Amino acid sequence: MSERVEESAARAHPPHGPGVRRPDPGLVADCVHCGFCLPACPTYELWGEEMDSPRGRIHLIDQLINGAPVDGTIAGHLDACLGCLACVPACPSGVRYDLLLGAARAQVEDEHRRTAGERLLRAMIFALFPRPGRLRLLRAPLAAYRWMGLERLMRPDAPLGRMAPRLAMLARLAPERPGRARVPERTPAIGRTRARVGMLTGCVQREFFPGVNAATARVLAAEGVEVIAPKGQGCCGALSLHTGRDAEAREYAKRVLRAFKGVDVVVANAAGCGSALKEYREILGEEPPFRVVDVAELLHELGPVAERRPLPITVAYHDACHLANAQGIRHAPRTLLRQIPGLTLREINDGAMCCGSAGVYNVLNPAPAMELGDRKADAIARTGADVLVTANPGCLLQIADAFRRRGGGTAAPRLAHTVEILDESINGR
Repeated sequence: MSERVEESAARAHPPHGPGVRRPDPGLVADCVHCGFCLPACPTYELWGEEMDSPRGRIHLIDQLINGAPVDGTIAGHLDACLGCLACVPACPSGVRYDLLLGAARAQVEDEHRRTAGERLLRAMIFALFPRPGRLRLLRAPLAAYRWMGLERLMRPDAPLGRMAPRLAMLARLAPERPGRARVPERTPAIGRTRARVGMLTGCVQREFFPGVNAATARVLAAEGVEVIAPKGQGCCGALSLHTGRDAEAREYAKRVLRAFKGVDVVVANAAGCGSALKEYREILGEEPPFRVVDVAELLHELGPVAERRPLPITVAYHDACHLANAQGIRHAPRTLLRQIPGLTLREINDGAMCCGSAGVYNVLNPAPAMELGDRKADAIARTGADVLVTANPGCLLQIADAFRRRGGGTAAPRLAHTVEILDESINGR
């Protein structure tokens, strides 16, 4: 990180303690409006509108700082941002757009009165997705929904899909076969113990992709890592934090801190969750008492000791935005995959472009999300890969929906998390 970026980060923390996030004028001043962010921005790529580019949104944030009211126009342009943060590594001036966007969204949530329909939709989303118990109750109805073939009613070209696009998107994102695997509270290391870590099990990851958590624990154990997955850890607050719901995010964060008390390192296997844990200082006013690492980051640091069995497959790796852009982790997952004998790794054309998931963006903004999902599915299909690998449950759900909507033509690749491929090679699972 450059000195300029470090100075920007130091200025970004609110002077009045946690709970008072507002955009910092010093961060706005870092933007020189050079335009390097424009080709990196998905919404600018879609619409070509200046106010839907990073520098355009920074201009709107500057208006907020100078006393402009949070009206529907400003809120709309900020809501339309995916928060993919592709502009951050693209910026030669080191502008911390991530901090500006987060603080501006907090101000929007605090000061803007949304329509009754928007409030209802957001209330439903945040009463469901951060609640693993409620997600668990949905598994049986979702299985029936798939078994009865009702998903055809939710296609974008179906009457219900046209009348209620957000509800249709929410229904289509449901996984085809939610698993039931569970991670024990303690998984001992195999052989010499090289590290001891806490493991965040997440919400959507835990209930819709529990096999990813189980694979994470097995792979870490095989690499000599003892894994502690405490009960009652709950949601990390990622969805709330990234949509400006600071008070809600703070309560989730405090619960996570209590659950992992006494743990020095916490591992996340969902890109959005890991990014949120690394941002706790923004809402708590202090650094968390543990180090946060992505599972690929930790495995890369430790180096392999477990034997890798050959996997004769071709893999396309998709960079989850909150892993690549927010956390800067691009090399480690690819290195881990290349360590597997027989595996061929292929890059996706324009791979840095967001798939359109972006937390709950695809539910709140289904039309642009579907367009980005279609572009991503087309690019993946062109690789000819057997397997699409990524590091975020939202990306897996979004890309799966995009391939289902493609209908015939090129067969969809199998979708998997990075640790699931490692688990196949190391443990044959």
